[in-house]
Amino acid sequence: MKIVVIQGPNLNMLGVREQNIYGPMKLEEIHAQMKDVASQNGVEIEFFQSNLEGEIVDKIQECYGEAQGIIINAAAYTHTSIAIRDAISAVSIPTIEVHISNVYRREEFRQKNLIAPVCASSVIGFGPFGYHLAMMGMLQIMNEIKAAQEAQAQAQKAQA
Repeated sequence: MKIVVIQGPNLNMLGVREQNIYGPMKLEEIHAQMKDVASQNGVEIEFFQSNLEGEIVDKIQECYGEAQGIIINAAAYTHTSIAIRDAISAVSIPTIEVHISNVYRREEFRQKNLIAPVCASSVIGFGPFGYHLAMMGMLQIMNEIKAAQEAQAQAQKAQA
């Protein structure tokens, strides 16, 4: 099983930018914690960060047939990118959206979310801990899918 973590624009600046909003933790530290959780659960994890919308769309499309889950922080593109929304919808891979800050307590333009309707769930406003919550949620989704597939295989075997 494989999870791909996709990070959008300016997240490479975590630990430097607006620490009063995003905290002092760097992206590499968040990824290290996620890697530990993945390792403990026997799941492969891959990380990708880009400031470019098209590269994020390409990465989502590359997940098709390769990954069983996506965790995405589309950052500012959450509020503007129909292309990212359409890519998530097109690949039909369980996707959990993460936002470090509570976007609904911020500027009005941040309250428009184009990504959430095509995601399995959203984790918003828990700071860097939100990525851990997203990992737990994704592991649960993956376990439920695996259990359903095994039950279906057993049912087909019983019918044969």
